[in-house]
Amino acid sequence: MPAIASLSKSSTSAVPSTLKVGVASLSSPLEVGAGNAHKAASDLHALLESIGCTVVDVGPINGSNQAIAAGRQMAEAHVNAIALIATSWYEDYLVLDLLEECSAPVMIWSLPGMETGALCGTQQLTSYLKYLGIHACCIYGDLGNPECIRKTSTFLRAAALKYTLRRTRVGLMGSRVNGMTHTAANEFALKKSIGPRVVFLDSQLILERVKNVSEKEAALVWQNILGKSAKCCVAQADGLYSAQMYLALREVIAEYNLNAIAIGCYPNLMGKVCLAASLLADEGIPLACEGDLNGAVGQVILTTLTGQPTHNTDWLEPLDDGTVIFTHCGSGSFSLAAPKEKITLSPVRLMEQGACVLFPAKVGPVTLISLTPAQDGYQCAILEGEALPVEMVFPGNPVRVHFDQPVESIMSWIHEQGISHHWMIGYGHVGEEVREWNRIAGSALHVISLNNEAHIIPAQN
Repeated sequence: MPAIASLSKSSTSAVPSTLKVGVASLSSPLEVGAGNAHKAASDLHALLESIGCTVVDVGPINGSNQAIAAGRQMAEAHVNAIALIATSWYEDYLVLDLLEECSAPVMIWSLPGMETGALCGTQQLTSYLKYLGIHACCIYGDLGNPECIRKTSTFLRAAALKYTLRRTRVGLMGSRVNGMTHTAANEFALKKSIGPRVVFLDSQLILERVKNVSEKEAALVWQNILGKSAKCCVAQADGLYSAQMYLALREVIAEYNLNAIAIGCYPNLMGKVCLAASLLADEGIPLACEGDLNGAVGQVILTTLTGQPTHNTDWLEPLDDGTVIFTHCGSGSFSLAAPKEKITLSPVRLMEQGACVLFPAKVGPVTLISLTPAQDGYQCAILEGEALPVEMVFPGNPVRVHFDQPVESIMSWIHEQGISHHWMIGYGHVGEEVREWNRIAGSALHVISLNNEAHIIPAQN
């Protein structure tokens, strides 16, 4: 599963080289600007390569036959996205014919020019596409414009996210927690609106596999873990079992070609899979607690966009200073810890068994996602904030987040919109990419955010 390098809002680089983009120019032979078609396609090709893309350049398109051939070439190359640059007014059917052959997400960049009519051509095209239910990302400006390049990067990262999610497989071991109904996945809606396929795993067979893992191999893993920790309060037997669980799950993930996994840990497996979650996160494989398959998909979204492990948390407690504490029992990646001196290996709270990694979380900009099945698809709630320094206020991986909005407003919004209590947290602000992915993914996906009223689903009566 390719990770998409994180971009700041001012950055103009670093989309994944694994992202393959089909490039062409649009024009009509009679129009002013048509003579610039070859150069424009070449310039866009160079720009996209400079920000990390692999480019399939089909050159100028100014007729239906060229459009069909270009679409077929892009389809045969399995492009993840299409980037078209308009140098003059052009017939709308050029893009329609191309998309019939290759239906990847499309961006249209209109170059300025009083007599060219490039922007006019794009407006007439998007009117048509709107009624066909096809979203196109539209950009207007010179190729060197930093804001245009930033928007291009956002679109390409969203397109890569869609491509990844359509091919994602999430394993489910056990079941969701009895009493956490919102964590139940709607498999049909999940596949239609987001893309992942669910793979059911036999818990008993996996637990038998754990017992058969070499104790010698597990001991090497456990010793490595001890070396990364400042303090250990875990019994040797529990540590070895946790290492065996990790190794067994790695085998299962490879066998079923999984991109993420959710395990029904509460209550009997509490503490027994937490360490595996920490270690797998560093290998790019999220593991969601409490059988929350929706949460696992949220982690895939953030891991893909940020290129980093994520926190799997509950919204716990607002503090008097307006910040909020998020955490779970201690299944976070070692890489998300504040200094190593704060990392402790401990049995899980409540059950006092197994091995958890306890630490206060590192600071930085964060994006929070909560996925919930909706009546007509899936709802994806997003928040952006700043993770601030935090003490060990909860035996887990506490994250203290400051939001620009008042906490009371956020909590009211959560209740009104039926947002679940599980929040996946990734480092970096990627809300814009998530909203662009929403536009690409279609109407069965509803992205909602408190500071973007256009994406809020009205409360159901």
